[in-house]
Parts: sequence; structure tokens; C-alpha cells
Amino acid sequence: MKFRRQRKNDQGINLTPLIDVVFLLLIFFMVSTTFTKESHLVLDLPEADGKVDETPPEQIEVLIGKDGDYSINGRPLINRQIDTLMKALQDVSLGDTAKPLTITADANATHQAVVTAMDAAGRMGFVHLKITTKQPDSES
Repeated sequence: MKFRRQRKNDQGINLTPLIDVVFLLLIFFMVSTTFTKESHLVLDLPEADGKVDETPPEQIEVLIGKDGDYSINGRPLINRQIDTLMKALQDVSLGDTAKPLTITADANATHQAVVTAMDAAGRMGFVHLKITTKQPDSES
């Protein structure tokens, strides 16, 4: 006896159910994904409205020069490394990260220098961070 398979004239695989499943998975992942904005630093950005904020005596001030050189409470640092900045912040704050920290940067300082100072403050645990601005010159 010779058995022969009957061959149907197949046109191919029907992809419609596969596409439906892919779209359902896509919708599921889009709905179940959460977008959270995590922030490790609380920034108190001052407004440049001309009001002068009196500096509290227990405040730590990080100055950034136009060349990216750092100075903490008037004492210049020996280099621009983040480890040096973190060590200086530790020495000045004596481990008290509740003290307010103010970052004052030159207008020509690089953005990277400011971000490095903010990163060092965040790694140390400072949460009260201010970035200072100056009042724009009024032209008559």
C-alpha cells in the first residue's frame, strides 16, 4: 500500500493573529510602564528680582571660577577632581548635610563644572541646595 499525503495549495502562514498578539503586547507594556522622575537633590532656585538674600552664617558656599576652579567658603581647592571637592565639603560641613549649600558660578564657567559640584553635593547627601544668580543690569 502506498500512502500519499494530500498536499493542499498553501499560500503561506496567516500573520493576522501574530500581528494582533504583538499589538496586544505593545499596548500592555505601554500601559504598565511607569515613568518616574527621581531627584536626589532639592533645588531652591532664586529669582532674579533684585531682592538680596542675607547669607546665613552656617551656610556652605561653593564658588566656581570661569576656568572651572572650585573654592569652598573662600578657600581654593588644589584641583578640579570630584573626590577633592567631596573631601573639602566633608571637612567644611563636618558631616552635617542639613546645612544649606549655595553654588555660585561665573557666567563663563562650563556647565560641566556646575554639574560636578551638584553631583558632589548629592553624593555627600546635601539636600538644601541653592544656585545663585545676579540681578540684571538695568539700562536707562
